[in-house]
Amino acid sequence: ECAQSIARHLVMFLRRPGGQSQFAAPVWTGAPERDGIRAAVEAIHRDPGAVHSVAALADAAAMSPRHFSRVFTREIRCTPGRYVERVRVEAARNRLESTTDTADTIARQCGFGTAETMRRAFLRCVGVPPQDYRHRFGRPTGPIPSPHHHQHQGTNT
Repeated sequence: ECAQSIARHLVMFLRRPGGQSQFAAPVWTGAPERDGIRAAVEAIHRDPGAVHSVAALADAAAMSPRHFSRVFTREIRCTPGRYVERVRVEAARNRLESTTDTADTIARQCGFGTAETMRRAFLRCVGVPPQDYRHRFGRPTGPIPSPHHHQHQGTNT
């Protein structure tokens, strides 16, 4: 109960302009029951930009693609493709907030291939295009002044 209370206070919901609904929450799921599904989820998070086709994930999980898709969807409550997209969008969000990399660079790093593919996924998952998200939440592009920069200017004592 204490941990839940602290978590509620630490979570800040970001509101869209005009009273629209909240931005999508980061990907969060409990640990999958099956080892193969757990290994697939860990691989997706470890390297969102890698190839994560159903065939590749199923092979790593030692399952047929069809069986893997059914089990993954049942345990994660999301299709493998949608889950990979959400993890990639979350990785892109982190890069948009913490770097000044171009949209093309971030799209390649996160496995989208092109900035346009990333933009479409971002709109589906977050509700705003990447450039708008970066404008609101990205790091400033110029130098950040020191808090003491102007403290002694103009004083001759």
